[in-house]
Amino acid sequence: MKPFNIQLFETFIILVIYIISYFVYKNLINNFLKKTRLERGRRKMTIKAFQFFTTLIAIIILTGIWGFKQNEIALFASTILTALGIAFFAQWSLLSNITSSILIFFNHPVKIGNSIKVLDKDCHFEGEVIDLDYFFVHIQTNEHEIITIPNAHFFYKSFAIVKQIEEEKNH
Repeated sequence: MKPFNIQLFETFIILVIYIISYFVYKNLINNFLKKTRLERGRRKMTIKAFQFFTTLIAIIILTGIWGFKQNEIALFASTILTALGIAFFAQWSLLSNITSSILIFFNHPVKIGNSIKVLDKDCHFEGEVIDLDYFFVHIQTNEHEIITIPNAHFFYKSFAIVKQIEEEKNH
């Protein structure tokens, strides 16, 4: 077999393993987190984080298969880690929104399904949190408007929880 064909075969195997492991681990993580009674939005965020890290690992393996040198792979990995490090200090960048999403996930009292009132002198509104993702918090107002707030801004806003989701009240 030619080296090119071997690389294609190895790439195919890695992609198949990646896809299978994604679905298997997604179900395993979801079932495990359901037993811990972690709310749905946080389970979804955990699965997204797992997908991000498995994708990063698959990319690193694929770069090795296609002949990148170890120092090039190390340079790529260190660049990613440096960018994440800068995100902890950069307030207005996209990376700061990803970092803020992690902090909101673990430390913020707002969860999907909560009705909140944002207490800001320039822009105040009330609505239900319908989604928390890597970049934005999505809030649906009583007028059925969808407002998106970048995670970095949401992290610094003052708010009041008007109504908690039913699952929290039972605990």
